[in-house]
Amino acid sequence: MTPIAVTIAGSDSGGGAGTAGDLKTFSALGVYGACVLTALTAQNTKGISAIQDVQADFVAAQMDAVFSDLAVGAVKIGMLAQASVIHAVAAGLERWGQASVVLDPVLIASSGDRLLAPEALDILKRVLIPRALVLTPNLPEAAALLGGAPAANETAMREQARALLALGARTVVLKGGHAEGADSVDLFVDRDRTVALRSGRIDSRHTHGTGCALSAAIAAGLAKGMNVEAAVRTAKDYVHAAIAAAGTLGIGAGAGPVHHFHAIWPAKPPG
Repeated sequence: MTPIAVTIAGSDSGGGAGTAGDLKTFSALGVYGACVLTALTAQNTKGISAIQDVQADFVAAQMDAVFSDLAVGAVKIGMLAQASVIHAVAAGLERWGQASVVLDPVLIASSGDRLLAPEALDILKRVLIPRALVLTPNLPEAAALLGGAPAANETAMREQARALLALGARTVVLKGGHAEGADSVDLFVDRDRTVALRSGRIDSRHTHGTGCALSAAIAAGLAKGMNVEAAVRTAKDYVHAAIAAAGTLGIGAGAGPVHHFHAIWPAKPPG
């Protein structure tokens, strides 16, 4: 049977992140992708110029349409924006018995635009994080969820990852891309252990959609039947290669997207 994953997130009219980037990631990894839109954004590689929220009842209707028909193996959740949408998504997951949930707590875009209403943060923590099989915050997002400062070293990252586990997620992947150093270190943390996943840091401005691609790739792995650690390791390798190849795309005048199809497209575009 064809593996299926669903992304519940906002759109990206520039095509690099959000549902657009997630669907590209699913396709690149051999998974059929469906989507539930939670918000519409007008954006490109230079930033976001407008956001239009999707009403919570329509989010619920999309979820019912997808889950009533498709044999969904995993769910990736990204931008939710409003408290009412968070409640609708949590209720939909309960209604359709979805347990393989990868939650990317999207709070602020890389451009600096706020993507989650401040009053919705506590609801995200109370209502949705306990439903997550995997929680994938970056360092600023982890700090916001915990009400502190971003971790400045690996020891602080380990402490924050454990604190995030206490919010109810079964696994935390704390992304260290915002830290300094020659290596980019992500921490894989569950109830039993902490594993540091290291890769060489790539000097590139073309990193738009990195977080979306990682969480979507984890969901793709789960949809294909991988265990959580295998899905996370495969996803990290995929994103690392997507960043390394991003410079060959030549998309946009700002922070270009990662190369979702680096393993499929020619190494360099023709011409």
